[in-house]
Amino acid sequence: MALAKQIMGCSMTEKPPFLSSNTLKPINHNQNQLREDFKETLVKKIDAFADQIGRNVVLVIHSTDVDPKTRVPKKSKKSVLKDWSEKSNLKSERVNYTSDILVDSDFGIPGAITITNKHQKEFYLESITIEGFACGPVHFPCKSWVQSTNDNPNPRIFFSNQPYLPDQTPEGLKLLREKELKDLRGDGKGVRKLSDRIYDYDVYNDLGNPDRGSEFIRPILGGQKIPYPRRCRTGRLPSDTDILAESRVEKPFPLYVPRDERFEESKQITFSTSRLKAVLHNLLPTMVANISKKHDFKGFSQIESLYSEGVPLKFGLQDDILKKLRMPNLVSSQGGGLLKYDIPKIISKDKFAWLRDDEFARQALAGVNPVNIEKLKVFPPISKLDPEIYGPQESALREEHISGYLNGLTVEKAMEENRLFIIDHHDIYLPFLERINALEGHKAYATRTIFYLNPEGTLKPVAIELSLPQGLSGSPSKRVVTPPIDATSNWTWLLAKAHVCSNDAGVHQLANHWIRTHAAIEPFILSAHRQLSAMHPIYKLLDPHMRYTLETNAIARQNLINADGVIEQGFTPGRYAMEISAAAYKNWRFDLEGLPADLIRRGMAIPDPSQRHGLKLLIDDYPYASDGLLIWDAIQNWVQTYVTQYYPDPSFISNDRELQAWYAESINVGHADLRDETWWPTLADPNDLTAILTTIIWLASAQHAALNFGQYPYSGYIPNRPPLMRRLIPNETDPEYQSFLEDPQNYFMSALPSMLQSTKFMAVVDTLSTHSPDEEYIGERQQPDTWTGDANMVEAFYTFSMEIQRIEEEIERRNRDTCLKNRCGAGVLPYELLAPSSQPGVTCRGVPNSVSI
Repeated sequence: MALAKQIMGCSMTEKPPFLSSNTLKPINHNQNQLREDFKETLVKKIDAFADQIGRNVVLVIHSTDVDPKTRVPKKSKKSVLKDWSEKSNLKSERVNYTSDILVDSDFGIPGAITITNKHQKEFYLESITIEGFACGPVHFPCKSWVQSTNDNPNPRIFFSNQPYLPDQTPEGLKLLREKELKDLRGDGKGVRKLSDRIYDYDVYNDLGNPDRGSEFIRPILGGQKIPYPRRCRTGRLPSDTDILAESRVEKPFPLYVPRDERFEESKQITFSTSRLKAVLHNLLPTMVANISKKHDFKGFSQIESLYSEGVPLKFGLQDDILKKLRMPNLVSSQGGGLLKYDIPKIISKDKFAWLRDDEFARQALAGVNPVNIEKLKVFPPISKLDPEIYGPQESALREEHISGYLNGLTVEKAMEENRLFIIDHHDIYLPFLERINALEGHKAYATRTIFYLNPEGTLKPVAIELSLPQGLSGSPSKRVVTPPIDATSNWTWLLAKAHVCSNDAGVHQLANHWIRTHAAIEPFILSAHRQLSAMHPIYKLLDPHMRYTLETNAIARQNLINADGVIEQGFTPGRYAMEISAAAYKNWRFDLEGLPADLIRRGMAIPDPSQRHGLKLLIDDYPYASDGLLIWDAIQNWVQTYVTQYYPDPSFISNDRELQAWYAESINVGHADLRDETWWPTLADPNDLTAILTTIIWLASAQHAALNFGQYPYSGYIPNRPPLMRRLIPNETDPEYQSFLEDPQNYFMSALPSMLQSTKFMAVVDTLSTHSPDEEYIGERQQPDTWTGDANMVEAFYTFSMEIQRIEEEIERRNRDTCLKNRCGAGVLPYELLAPSSQPGVTCRGVPNSVSI
């Protein structure tokens, strides 16, 4: 029998094993570090010794062929990494190992490798390259943790980068393809270990903590009663006091996500991850202990001092906490603990910009939440809420309120000329207002804001409607505030705008940011891992757009959207925040989540085949839309090229059982509560698939970036965009009206969040707005030349990357165009939230591939 010696080189990164949460004990930080260092050294020595006596890393190569006589898939003899013990003390970020593997001369082409890890701990396997075959080097993009047989006795399966549709799978790989997917699905039972790689679904029954007390009980999100997307199942036992509520895992212990979904923990650990954990686990408790809960800002100068002088924390921050924070621009150790913030971009060019009506309106088109403005289609606006429960559906807005601001036009004529627009937060808030306003320190209206489009292309607000639940006494529940004519009405107008911004901050965070990107994407990711093999071409396309999302969402469930978490503490809806997000989900439609469909739905664009993108924007200078359409088209063209390569006609779509299972499970299980809606797109031909994939990639990349990375730049100055309001606007008959007249600035400050609420909120949104050094931006890929074995698609991706670079240049050109007044002018921020690239940190730009923070 002729034998050919093959040399396998694999690059892997070793990382310490995770400890399960029930083995962790709170101990002194220095002791913990010493124990971890000792344990790491000991494990390395044990593994090096074990390697020498044969308990090592075992590899087997699997051919794409089967033996023609036995019909059994061909595979090599077992081999081991031959230089593990020699390299056990290397401190490099990546270590290359080699192995000699003997195969028959008629072995065929390598298609898979199975690896058995007989060492004590897991290791991270980045890639494998096999050399010596006539076909040339064969690449295996692994990017996965390989568990010790102590945790998982089954060999790990890795496939080469050659993509195959299911019915094109080589005979030698079919059983491995099926086995790998079966392992990833699990059996839906048991408590998940942190070392597991199992993807499954569950409802959001872990946000509350009934064992802490009745005030921490929260409704289950998901099911007929409260429809919601599904999240990753952890399988934890129920709480002691409610069998339907999953028990909590509180910080700093980690929440389960499949092992490969966790943030990287070596020297490549994401900056944003360490910042987020540091803020939540160390900084916020320190702030609570040092800043009075009732301390209000005394004036605008005190808010500004947060950036110039900082807030002294009277007990200081411990040195180990400062080291954990890794936030040199946020926390200074000079003079003890000093909480000092970067200047938010909104006041960096003009500290009074936020006061101007034109800036208030500009942010509706180019701020952190540019997706709620709509063309005004009916005047007065009409509510869709049940009038028997919520009162008259018609708005209190009348023509006389706005006619003086329309440059001589009637309301009817202004609507006809597409000059009136609205941000309507009435129906999303009104059902919750009675409960919100009963919370201590939480006060809100249901708002509607009318804007007029000036001939110059800028908007101006012309009326704000403030609604409360209909009172039993029959007192007016709706109030209309118009631009000021004197000192008193100026402060009333300023308070009304603040309430609009508070409403908008809640809708932005709960409906647009959380539901439409984070939560709605998670089921598609879970299903992709469960139903699409790693060798499936669509899995390879989606892979960079799924990175870190499950871990990000798990951290949110643990610290941000949970009972008494950051969102409940810092936003007006308080404990009803997630119920508001569930109300928004009832109106969510996947078929309208793509940018063109969303613009048409909101009346911000009309179909026009003569235009570049097939759309005509009603406001030409709408930065989010005009820049977004550039990226949307680039994504769509790239996806169409990719889909056409593998699906030349509809029969390939219908015959792809993995693809059909992925889409069906995403809907029927991941979005089970909306599964019967008729608006779900069909998946019958390549155009359908292109549209579905383009929408998913858009939501995970550009849409999330537009809604996320401007949070600190716009909201870091609390008066510009208060997330929480604590007082209503007094009427002349109210007892507090006189104090409002005597000191309106003090009243305004008392209506904003307190200093503690503000600084906690600022610390978190600073973190959420931060790009990590290992961020992957749209048009980039890990291993750009070897992520797929299809050379045509590698070349097509480089074409896509060049188009993204051209888009960045076009955005820069637009930001210099003085005719575009919503992105260029004295004190006006350029619109860069959809500029594709970014440096690390809070930059107010950059489009990562995925929902990664």
